[in-house]
Amino acid sequence: MNRDDIDVQPVAEPGTGYVRKGDAVARVDGRAKVTGGARYAAEHLTEDMAFGVVVNSTIAKGRIVAMHLDEALAVPGVAQILSHANRPNTRKLDLFYKDMTAPAGSPFKPFHSDAIFYSGQPVALVLADTFEAARYAASLVRVDYEQQPHETHLLANLERGYKPSRLKAGFSPPPAATGDAEAAFDAALVKVDSTYYAGVEHHNPMEMHATTVLRARDGHLTIYDKSQSSQNSRWMVSQVFGLSKDQVTVRNPFVGGAFGSGLRPQYNLILAVMAALRLERSVRVVLSRQQMFTFGHRPETWQRVRLAADAQGRLQSVMHEAIAETSRLEDYVEVVVNWSGQLYKCENVKLAYQVVQLDHYSPIDMRAPGAAHGVHALEVAMDELAYALRMDPLALRLANYSERDEAQDLPYSTKELRACYEQGAARFGWSQRPMAPRSMREGNELIGWGMATGQWDAMQMFARASAVLHADGRLVVSSAASDIGTGTYTVMAQIAAHAMGLPLEQVVFRLGDSTLPVAPIEGGSSHVATVGSAVEGVCEKLQRTLFGMALSLPGKPFARARFADIRFRDGAMCFDGASGPVAVALSTVLAQAGLDHLQEKYLMLPNILKQRKYVRATHSAVFCEVRVDEDFGTVRVTRVVSAIAAGRIMNPQLARSQILGGVVWGISQALHEETHADHRLGRFMNHSFAEYHVAANADIHDIDVIFVNEDDRIVSRLGAKGVGEIGLVGVAAAVANAIFHATGRRVRSTPMTPDKVMAPSQEWAAGDSGIGIGAVQT
Repeated sequence: MNRDDIDVQPVAEPGTGYVRKGDAVARVDGRAKVTGGARYAAEHLTEDMAFGVVVNSTIAKGRIVAMHLDEALAVPGVAQILSHANRPNTRKLDLFYKDMTAPAGSPFKPFHSDAIFYSGQPVALVLADTFEAARYAASLVRVDYEQQPHETHLLANLERGYKPSRLKAGFSPPPAATGDAEAAFDAALVKVDSTYYAGVEHHNPMEMHATTVLRARDGHLTIYDKSQSSQNSRWMVSQVFGLSKDQVTVRNPFVGGAFGSGLRPQYNLILAVMAALRLERSVRVVLSRQQMFTFGHRPETWQRVRLAADAQGRLQSVMHEAIAETSRLEDYVEVVVNWSGQLYKCENVKLAYQVVQLDHYSPIDMRAPGAAHGVHALEVAMDELAYALRMDPLALRLANYSERDEAQDLPYSTKELRACYEQGAARFGWSQRPMAPRSMREGNELIGWGMATGQWDAMQMFARASAVLHADGRLVVSSAASDIGTGTYTVMAQIAAHAMGLPLEQVVFRLGDSTLPVAPIEGGSSHVATVGSAVEGVCEKLQRTLFGMALSLPGKPFARARFADIRFRDGAMCFDGASGPVAVALSTVLAQAGLDHLQEKYLMLPNILKQRKYVRATHSAVFCEVRVDEDFGTVRVTRVVSAIAAGRIMNPQLARSQILGGVVWGISQALHEETHADHRLGRFMNHSFAEYHVAANADIHDIDVIFVNEDDRIVSRLGAKGVGEIGLVGVAAAVANAIFHATGRRVRSTPMTPDKVMAPSQEWAAGDSGIGIGAVQT
């Protein structure tokens, strides 16, 4: 294996031509993906490769007493079986297992000891010359355990909740209370008090987690890992095994979906490297679909929301508390309740967030972590309050609209949520909605319309980028970014092509390699604002260098020009001089300087002093139509309008795709997805696509996406925010509110399955104020 081998580099189709920021450009990696040219983590093979299959624990807590391996080792082709008893040396301190997104606590260390922390924990890795031999041998491994009492039931342990550590990147604990929320609630005219529950959800991307370690003759490891950051994975491998960065290269040029599952390196990475070091050969480890349920998940969460308003609907009190699960090892945390202090104007706010340790693997981020649950509870409670007030749900939100974050007393950098409300409502036809539940029907289906608000952080990290302009007009821009299917390849090339005035097919953006300039983990909807700003920054450095070189051209065509007067278009430097327009090809500038290429590097640092004066966020208004079969309780989401304010949209085609995916996932969260545990065994039971339901094509109907005009130069020099998360936030709440409008039944737990939709205990009756179970009015 030549460690300098370069993977397929996606490039635009010939004839694509000149593009600008904001153009709807097709994916440059599309052809590679549909023709098989794009190779994923498990698709890099060598002749001497060993294949690893993981054996997982069958108990939730205890220790390994004995391992019976003789029968498995006797299978032809089996090379070795690794476990805690014979693994290669690894570092022992927690610090070395902490990746860039690890929460506080002690990270899980695969094969570190005989201790069992959760059901499904890897206990052995069978290595063989073929995958089939390894898989068969793995089925023959027998393990004796000493079991200990376990606890996996959140709702039975809410009293054990405690205030967690705040040491996790991106986490902000609930702000201090403002005013006197309890007294204001007690004194208010109209109020609701409801509890909400969300079950466990597991990641199920198309590409299962896999690691391929290609070992060179000199011992160098080139690792292809299912990851949202090649540099995060490389960091962990170097730290755990004591290898320098020159001994390890991690690549992730193509990632088949992630949205949080690849933020932290999973155990397949550590086990594959262990095997490669022990066998001194290349190794591939791929998790099965069932094993995708043996690491992190969206945490089970209980919430209570109390809202109070005056007769005009103005909020007098907002109280929101949440209790979520974490593991025995770490304090996994999310921003769940803070949104309730930001979205609406209220002087009396009290927020609380706790976690409960259970015998599960640590939860991990899943698309819109925290907001997916917290905003859902708030927005369903707002709908309940609207009915208690006999007020239109949209009118209630507008009555409490705020241009500032009341908790931090800061203005928003930009907030076009009001435009989202207006344009979304108009497109949906919200003004035609009757207020009373059960007022629309077609045949045996009850029809309901619901809406909700969404909010997500608009983040910017730091990043580096390099750019090389070649004499033939090719531009190669590089940064160790990732593309999990979101369109990073395309948008970065588009930004660079626009900046340099080059045809898109002459621009290549390189990513997914730990040796490239530093980039953050692709997460939190921050890649465009961060890496995109770095790309534009390095292109500006190229522009300035070219301008300086052009001042020395024969005839001095730019002698009277300032840099601000120069335009880069059609592959040339252009200037509208007093004697007429001037255009000199970039290739000519390089040739006159005797260069075959020109390289620049750039470090993009957020303007923290400026950004700290504002709250930076994306917003959405989601309008939803459902049809509910009155006999069977089945729900169809037949129409969704999602109006988004996410700064300047770099590529509407790809941004729309992101919102569509978020809405689909929101529908899946609302109606389908939940992992069920048998608490007697401490084990997740429905660990397959046959039993873990996700939205399929038949579940998805009309989705209309609107991008309202917004340009935010506080968040990024591009004016862009991110769109990855905001498409999901608020969708499940809009579905829940539409179900109430259709049926008069308030469902306060997700997923909203037919048994819950049909539950008679939460019915609304004609003439009722609209208050369901858990809501009170005085």
